[in-house]
Parts: sequence; structure tokens; C-alpha cells
Amino acid sequence: MADWMLNRRVLPWLVTLGAFLMWEGVVRTFQIKTFILPAPSLVAQWEPILQHSLQTLMTTLVGLALAIGFGVLLGLAVGASEKIYAGLYPLMVAFNSIPKVALVPILVIWFGIGTVPAILTAFLISFFPIVVNIATGLATVEPELNDLMRSLGANRLTVLRKVGLPRTLPYFFAALKVAVTLAFVGSVISETVAANAGVGYMMMVAGSRFEVPLVFAGLVVVGAMGIVLYQAFEWLERRLTFWAVRG
Repeated sequence: MADWMLNRRVLPWLVTLGAFLMWEGVVRTFQIKTFILPAPSLVAQWEPILQHSLQTLMTTLVGLALAIGFGVLLGLAVGASEKIYAGLYPLMVAFNSIPKVALVPILVIWFGIGTVPAILTAFLISFFPIVVNIATGLATVEPELNDLMRSLGANRLTVLRKVGLPRTLPYFFAALKVAVTLAFVGSVISETVAANAGVGYMMMVAGSRFEVPLVFAGLVVVGAMGIVLYQAFEWLERRLTFWAVRG
């Protein structure tokens, strides 16, 4: 058990370090031009992107929070009612099929250039997995459990609170770990199209100036923020759904 925990904590760092060392070695060995592929030692430009990364993190967290609130409520409604499922599910699937980058110009027309389109893009691209997983968790509750609770005098709300919500927790955290990565995608996409701050905006400006190391620095920072939030949700999942983990 101790060896497994050690591998779980150390191995990701070793693999990541090895990947960066390989990247550095390939660039230096083959003398690849900086404007094509900069070495990691040139990418480490943290000071210029600090302000932009905080902006992207803020928009992503706000958009994700909206997606969680809306997604949980809609997922509970869809999973608890066959009529709501039949009425809304086709519309949600059709909406999710629309590339969200195509909605950014519309959001700019409605809300102008800035933070709001980025928040809404993060929300629109990340709420669907939450809705689907919450609805799936409710829909897969064994009928025997519902019948048992009702035979004990529980009403529909009590059944939902005692059986439905605990059953959906593993599905919810699985969706949350997907949604957090999608939220970053939405924020950066919007920032590259219509923003005056954020990592996406910084990368677009840096690319126009052929400052390729700064572009790669933006990619690394977005990836790092995604990993941190993913790990935070995974830690919370282990604390709240330990009963659902086997082995």
C-alpha cells in the first residue's frame, strides 16, 4: 500500500520531468529554431503571464461554477422526470453539437469584448457533461431501492435526498473532472477571439509578434492550472465518495 501511494505521488512528477528533459534534449540536439519549437528553458517566462493567467483562472472558475449550478439542477430534473428528459434531451444534444467558438461572435455582439464572453463560453462548453452524468446517476438507481424507501414511508423528495443524490456523487465528480478541462478550453478560445486580457489574448498577441516561447509558456500555464484543479477535485472526490471506490 505504501509503495502504491509513493508511486502515485512521485511517478507523475518523474514522467513530467522526463518529458521536459526529452523536449529540451531534442531541441538542442537537432538545433531546432526557436520560432518553430522553443526549448523548455526558454519557455519559463512566468512574470509576463502572471496577470493573464490569473484572468483566465478567474473566468474559468466563474464559468465552471455557473456550469455546476445549472448542470446539477438541470441534471436532477432530467434524471427525475421522463417527460423533462423526453422534452429537453434532444435540444441539449443539438446545442452541445454546435462548436462553441461559433457562439463567441454572438456573445460579443450581446455583451461586448471582455470577460463576460469568456465566462459564458466556459459555462456553455462545460455544463453538458455535468447534466448528462447527474441524469445518468439518477436514472440508474435500482428500482428496488426506490420501492424499499417508499415502503418505509419516504416521499419522493426523501428518496431523492437519501438515495438519488448519494448515487449521483461518483457520476458528478467524474463529470466535474471533465468539465474543468473543458472550461479552460472555453475561456482560452474566447480570449483568443474577443478579449483584452487572459492567456488566450496573450498567446494571440505573442503569436502575431512571433514570440513563440511566450506562446508555449501560455500553453504550459493553462495545462498546469488544469492539473491543479483536476487534482483538487480528485482529492475532494476521494473524501466524499470513498464508499464507491473498490480496490
